[in-house]
Amino acid sequence: MCRPTYYTIAYEINPWMSLKRQANHRRALMQWTRLHELLTRRLKARVKLLTPKPGVPDLVFTANAGLAVGRTFIRSNFRHPQRQREEPHIERHVKRSGFRLVTLPRRYRFEGEGDALWMNGALLFGFRFRSDAPAHEELARLLHTQVLPVELADRRFYHLDTCFAPLDDRAALWFPKAFDRYGRKVIEGLVEDPISVSEADAKRFVCNAIAVGRSIVLQEGSSSTLRRQLMRRGFRLYPLDLSEFLKAGGSAKCLVLRIF
Repeated sequence: MCRPTYYTIAYEINPWMSLKRQANHRRALMQWTRLHELLTRRLKARVKLLTPKPGVPDLVFTANAGLAVGRTFIRSNFRHPQRQREEPHIERHVKRSGFRLVTLPRRYRFEGEGDALWMNGALLFGFRFRSDAPAHEELARLLHTQVLPVELADRRFYHLDTCFAPLDDRAALWFPKAFDRYGRKVIEGLVEDPISVSEADAKRFVCNAIAVGRSIVLQEGSSSTLRRQLMRRGFRLYPLDLSEFLKAGGSAKCLVLRIF
């Protein structure tokens, strides 16, 4: 995670961002702190911190920094110049932390765990808006694992983690309309228990959730129908107000990079 010391809405690179709708810095810091405390104190997760840097406000969304597998870290090749400025900071942190740093060829855009999520032993890879389809072949070669590309079809859900959330080996949250027909078939074949969310829940970014064991951290305000579905499956829900980060098109999962 990375403290939102310099977080602000400094540009518009997705449909949620607007320079006319600025984040409240004090409130954002409070919301981030509650997430950090929930993960570390209540759910007993170990969290390492990336040092915030001025001039890179979206560094707070660490899920996009890359993909960590064991002691290997595949750094992102960001699509937008505004976020490419994050890359040297990420590299320095990764090297200091003892990871083996790997980068994809520059011609391939790849935005890390934002578009690459593990599910049932395979890496599901979202492409179109931020990551390029051919990058999945490079990931399969580097990781020696099955990588399943799925095309995103709705600009509002520009990263895979905005519309898909693995919960355990069987279940995942997803918003089917965010994918093209082939992508939906891939997910239905991969996920034994896909839990569809409504458009209203999807727009609240409930799919941008963090699973820690049987606990799920997600944006508050999800529908009672979805809450019942999850609790029937034995999940414990921890809703949080992360509305200041929704203004930039992110929520709980965007603020966390998982290190296995």
